Amino acid sequence: MKCLIIAGAFLAPLVTAGAAHAEFRVCNGTQNLVGVAIGYRAAEGWITEGWWQVPAATCATLIEGELQSRYYYLYAEDAARGGRWAGDIKMCVAENEFKIVGVQDCYARGYQQMGFKEYDTGRQGSWMVQLSDTPGTQESQN
Repeated sequence: MKCLIIAGAFLAPLVTAGAAHAEFRVCNGTQNLVGVAIGYRAAEGWITEGWWQVPAATCATLIEGELQSRYYYLYAEDAARGGRWAGDIKMCVAENEFKIVGVQDCYARGYQQMGFKEYDTGRQGSWMVQLSDTPGTQESQN
């Protein structure tokens, strides 16, 4: 499978009608539906959640409100072509909608294991990741 590239991850002080909104958003810059899962550290331990279905050329808010962690982890799949946006951090996912506590023993607990990409938000209140199938682009922060 051809791996797809994260086109950009950048701080996005999302502003609407003069009011700032704190959130973690993913924007799909491809022409296909993309399924997205997110991982993060919470009081009860490591959490993975999914699947957000993000249609072509749209954005989805994965976490609403002020971000509580510095690091977030993302995994996504192109529904039509099967390409992936992935990384080296192993976390659990399920086939259907899920919220999983813990990242150990995924298979023994009946889950799949995928490699998530780490994003260091620098403790910013908002963050946005842009998914693209354009090769050779770099991640950037604004």
